[in-house]
Amino acid sequence: MDDVTLDAVDRGLVHALRIDGRAPFSRIGAVLGVSENTVARRYRRLRSSGVLRVVGAVNGPRLGHTSWTIRLRCTPDAAGAIAGALAARDDTSFVHLLSGGTEISCNTQTRSADERDALLLEKLPRTRRVIGVSAHLLLRSYALPGTWLGPAVLSEDQAARLRPPSPGDAAQPVEVGDADRALLAALAVDGRAGHAELARATGWSESTVRRRAEALRGAGVLQYQVDIEPARLGFHAEARLWTSVRPSALHDVATAMAAHPEVSFVALTTGPTNLVAVVNCRDTEDLARYLTERVAPLDGIATMETAPVIRTVKRAGPPLRR
Repeated sequence: MDDVTLDAVDRGLVHALRIDGRAPFSRIGAVLGVSENTVARRYRRLRSSGVLRVVGAVNGPRLGHTSWTIRLRCTPDAAGAIAGALAARDDTSFVHLLSGGTEISCNTQTRSADERDALLLEKLPRTRRVIGVSAHLLLRSYALPGTWLGPAVLSEDQAARLRPPSPGDAAQPVEVGDADRALLAALAVDGRAGHAELARATGWSESTVRRRAEALRGAGVLQYQVDIEPARLGFHAEARLWTSVRPSALHDVATAMAAHPEVSFVALTTGPTNLVAVVNCRDTEDLARYLTERVAPLDGIATMETAPVIRTVKRAGPPLRR
């Protein structure tokens, strides 16, 4: 990637896209106080240099999918290749090399029990040089990457001018066909792809593409996320926390952590620990302060394992490429 430094306008653009990844450049420019051309030029610069990309992510639970976080222990010489193989799958996200480079964590969504069993019971354990696998079902999310408060730079008034309508009733069933899957696959690569490009990918007209993308978003199936390394925004210490919390205190602890600006993900899980979180801090000293001053006082935490992220192979969408 090119050595690109983000200035105030760039950071405002990143925050705006985190609020609405499909917001027109004209609206973002009006909120930031710059021209539409300036916003478009800044976006193209960041996008072409591999610094950021908007992706369309599928909210699996709205389609009846189950979400998992997986930990793999492997031999040091194989970790990079295994992480790369996981990142190449279209059902994985947030693939990280952790700690000393012998552990990999990733998230995945499975559409059926057969697909779950094939992945968790057959494919992963049989990968060469994987010496341990644990899979944790994500039961409930309290904070998601798209709501992370750390990189926020816009005022609440500015954010309100960009915020899209809330998704519709989650109780209503959602049906997704083959053309929908083609649309979602194209948006996973480029969440700001034009309607003409999406029409070619689906075989639909541009008006149908526009209408169906809006319907999937309104139903909560399609969510737009910004793929950007936290280090680009000044957060150089990223870690995963696996925490064991007393059941009676679990909701309160998860809610408290979700409100911390350092935290970009919190979820209740199955397994020997019952709460997983992703933390983004300015540096290692900031991470130490967070653990000792923000997390330690929370009542109900029995144990906590901290695993620093050494390298990120994949975030919400396919690996960023120039």
